[in-house]
Amino acid sequence: MSAEALPGRRSTAVNRPSTALAPNEIVPILLNEGRRHTLTLVAIFAGIALLTLFAGLFLLPKNYTASTTILAQESDIIQPLLEGRAVATGVTDRAGIARQVIYSRRVLEDALKTGGWLEDNPTPLQRDRLLEELKERITIRASRPDLVEITYRDSDAQRTYKVTERLGAMFIKESLAAKGRESREAYQFIDARVNDYHKKLTDAEDNLQKYRSANADAQPGSATDASTRISALRTQVEQTRMALLEQRSRESAITSQLSGESAVTAVQTRESLYRGQLLELQSQLDRLLLTYTEQYPDVVRIRHQMADIQQAMRDEEQRRATAPKTASPFDDAQMNPLYQELRSQQGQARREMAATQSRMGIAESLLDEELGRSRRIAASESALAELTRDYEVNRDIYQDLLRRRENARVSMELDREERGLTLRVQDPAIMPLRPTGLRFLHFAIAGLLMAVVVPLALLFLRVRFDPRIRSANQLQKLSDRQLLTVVPLYRTPRDQRRLRLRQAMSLGIMFVVVLAYGLAFGYKQMMA
Repeated sequence: MSAEALPGRRSTAVNRPSTALAPNEIVPILLNEGRRHTLTLVAIFAGIALLTLFAGLFLLPKNYTASTTILAQESDIIQPLLEGRAVATGVTDRAGIARQVIYSRRVLEDALKTGGWLEDNPTPLQRDRLLEELKERITIRASRPDLVEITYRDSDAQRTYKVTERLGAMFIKESLAAKGRESREAYQFIDARVNDYHKKLTDAEDNLQKYRSANADAQPGSATDASTRISALRTQVEQTRMALLEQRSRESAITSQLSGESAVTAVQTRESLYRGQLLELQSQLDRLLLTYTEQYPDVVRIRHQMADIQQAMRDEEQRRATAPKTASPFDDAQMNPLYQELRSQQGQARREMAATQSRMGIAESLLDEELGRSRRIAASESALAELTRDYEVNRDIYQDLLRRRENARVSMELDREERGLTLRVQDPAIMPLRPTGLRFLHFAIAGLLMAVVVPLALLFLRVRFDPRIRSANQLQKLSDRQLLTVVPLYRTPRDQRRLRLRQAMSLGIMFVVVLAYGLAFGYKQMMA
């Protein structure tokens, strides 16, 4: 190659072309570099694969999971029979109640004791950390409203089984104890309130009784009785007043009539009486003679009567002629009977009027007394109403509390005998035989993939970022000279022996890796 054939130097001010390799150029270079560094790449592959295998065998944590299912079942027979008499302590959020029970310190410490963590006597700080870790490994969920599933995971299968079984048992025990404690506390609370209100009711009854004893008018129905009595007395007063007016009017009439009568009247003599009778008989005889003869019986009878009267007149004249002259001038006078009768009626009317006036006075006095009593009753009604209201309110509350106490007693007995809501293990915990989560097979496959990817990635980074020139095209891009030819690589026999040795070692390493994986899988199958 002559100097004249070479082109002149280009100006440095011209920008150099990019040295980035095209994809079709990178692949041959990667293959060449892979052949050159086969042993190194295989060593990296083997190291990563064996390290992953070792970690999967001895360092991979094993997670065992066990679960138990608790069934919360309501009583379908007792509940309708005791409806309204017992209050069922039902639970709506089973999972929430289960978390409150299981995540309590008492249950978690019991689980620590069951798992054997307390055998080393941890410090309080270590115990708190263990409780937090234990709480994180417990999962509680409710697949159905009446089912609670408790799941626990751990690295030890035996401990996983024991802790899961103990958690289920403690959940049932604590839930039933909480139900019994709740119903018992409710009964005790209501019983205490019953005793309090019994004392209040007794005090209110004593106060009401004392007030009624001190106030005779403060009796039940006193106001109604007073109103009825006042109405009756008012009616009686009105009737008595009307009777008195009537009697006064009658007395005035009798007095007016009495003023027109004389107390004494003249008395007719017997002679004048006989004459009067004789004249009357004579008139009757004259009427009969106009019709009948002298022999008619009535005519004969009347003549005989007239003869008798005439004889009586003669005898009376003879008696008066022979009588002494000491007779009073009032012999021919007597008291007027009408006057006497009117005087008697006047006296009777006055007596009745006086009696009626006395009755009216008594009635008015009784009416005044009842009005005063009514005012006293009205004045005591407010205090009596307040005492009565206190008594009735305390009585109603006391009776209601008595019913509630009996209902609470029945509920407490139901919870004590586990008749209302029962909790039982539906699916018990079983010993986990295989770990869950990331298994050894998954870890081994991931390790092989990483053992393949890491050397290839390192090889690609070496080719991509190594500044050395690896192809004629790259040299042509970097240089301003004309590329005439490329001298190929020539391996000497020694180089060929070294290449074969590296290939043999690489195959040996690959065989060792395959053998290690085969032994590891065989060991896992034997231990399974």
